[in-house]
Amino acid sequence: MKDGFRARMGVLHTWAGLVLSALLFAIFWTGTLSVFDEEIDRWMMPVTRIGVDAAAPPLSVDRDIVPLLTERARGAAAWSILLPSERTPYLTLGYDTEASHIPVRDRFHPVTLEPLAASNTRGASRFIYPFHHNLTLRQNNVGAWVVGIASMGMLCLLISGVVIHRKLFAEFFTLRLLRRFGRANLDVHNLTGVLLLPFTLVITLSGLVIAHLIYFPQAPDAVYGNAAAQSAADTRTRPMAERAAPGREERGAPRAEERRAQGRPERSQNTGRRQFMAEAQGRLAPPAIGRAAGVASIDRMIDAAEREWGPGTVYMVRINQPGDAGGVAALRLSNDDSVTQRLDNRRFSLATGEPLKSFQPSAAVNVWSFIGGMHYIQFSHWLLRWLYFLGGLGACAMIATGLLHWTQARNKSSRGSRINVASMNILNIASVAGILGATGAFLLANRVLDNREQLAGIASRDVEVYAFFGVWLLSLLHASFRVLSASRRCSRPPEGARERVGGDFHLRAWAEQCWAIASLAVAAVGMNWITTGDHLVKTVFTDTYWPVAAVDLSLLTMAGVAVWAARKLVRREHGDERSNAARPATQVRHV
Repeated sequence: MKDGFRARMGVLHTWAGLVLSALLFAIFWTGTLSVFDEEIDRWMMPVTRIGVDAAAPPLSVDRDIVPLLTERARGAAAWSILLPSERTPYLTLGYDTEASHIPVRDRFHPVTLEPLAASNTRGASRFIYPFHHNLTLRQNNVGAWVVGIASMGMLCLLISGVVIHRKLFAEFFTLRLLRRFGRANLDVHNLTGVLLLPFTLVITLSGLVIAHLIYFPQAPDAVYGNAAAQSAADTRTRPMAERAAPGREERGAPRAEERRAQGRPERSQNTGRRQFMAEAQGRLAPPAIGRAAGVASIDRMIDAAEREWGPGTVYMVRINQPGDAGGVAALRLSNDDSVTQRLDNRRFSLATGEPLKSFQPSAAVNVWSFIGGMHYIQFSHWLLRWLYFLGGLGACAMIATGLLHWTQARNKSSRGSRINVASMNILNIASVAGILGATGAFLLANRVLDNREQLAGIASRDVEVYAFFGVWLLSLLHASFRVLSASRRCSRPPEGARERVGGDFHLRAWAEQCWAIASLAVAAVGMNWITTGDHLVKTVFTDTYWPVAAVDLSLLTMAGVAVWAARKLVRREHGDERSNAARPATQVRHV
């Protein structure tokens, strides 16, 4: 019975891996990049490459910021102020406009308060991060559902992997990189699977938990029914920064705002769900009472909150109904020193400055916020962030080596149909090398466009996305051409000619795509130097700016690994051809 159960788990592990691994690799790759999405944004948005000067005097909201909002956001029902931080070193002001209801986000230099030019790019926080959780398929949450199904498959893969491996402890200490490729590849797969098992379990499960309202949208109705929510009208007036996913309020627009920005109608939301989110996250906004009033000192409100929370802990101020006697200022607590995405806020009367009832989330919401914090890892702990990044790369390696193990075994045996094995080779190349090349093309397109608004009538931010998916598609087409044409020659060799070993007909496609990855990565680093002048000598030594330097160094590291892999693949291909030429034709196995 034990052997039977393990065998069934082996079948589950194999099929779940074959069906979902390509999708899982894309999800984990973009999730790994999202650990440093703000740093990638600095690379893609040169205007935001601002060094934080600790000696600079702090901004005064009363003196510096309120006049800007009064001038720019006249008549807006809500303001949001995102103060500069280490990872977002600029001031952001958000407000709605009466004319279009499209939230405006203006950025300013944190010292001079000069407006920063608009960045005509989505950056990592508006493309790579959304791709990670919804594949940019936002209509009816289709992408989120696909990611959720893949995540459930990942849990099945992890559990079945534990069951089918009898010697987990021994595999933890086994890594034979100098052995033949198949043995070394399987050792890497086993080692990363065992070593990163807690990490991959936590990341996968937490991703499902924080998206629970997508997968169980009717759950709040069981408690709230169809009662009208107080926040129903406030959803239209709350700034964009306050409508994002839990724990990432200051990042990117949510789906509703993106639909508005693209001229698409917003779907009506479930009122029970809105009320649940409003009460759980403390986002209830008061209505205007229709009596004009001034704005009390917000600096004093910040000082009062920081006497309780600590210096520099207020990162956001949300002002509802400015200029109205019923206006409220809500101050949000920074999460830089906490895993939990804290939702605490302190509220004050905007007209008088008197403290009002503050919001503290329940224990259940804090648990949810802690799970979200583990997944988003937005706190300022650089060692832990790099460990997350390396863990994500390790998970990508685990997925890729699992795919390669299956295809290597089938390539060198007569098991499985020729077309099925060729299809899996194509899928491997496009899903692993393809998305790496697509990422390089995305960054390269950003620097080639150099923040211009349009290219041939197409918005630059869209051109970058087209470059990403275009190179990914080219990778699939190239892999299909190479693998299928070589497979056809392998199955029907010319008369009198010896066949190539069937298991290696895909090596040329891998090698060529590795060269492409290296070329795109080096070109992106070079274009960053040409368009901004921020070369590595400057960003590392003379005018240190680690966000840009780290992206450049990561690209060069990726290029170096790709060149090394391409050279190894070429040598192996040529070695196989020589050994095959010396082998009698009758000894060559067909695919």
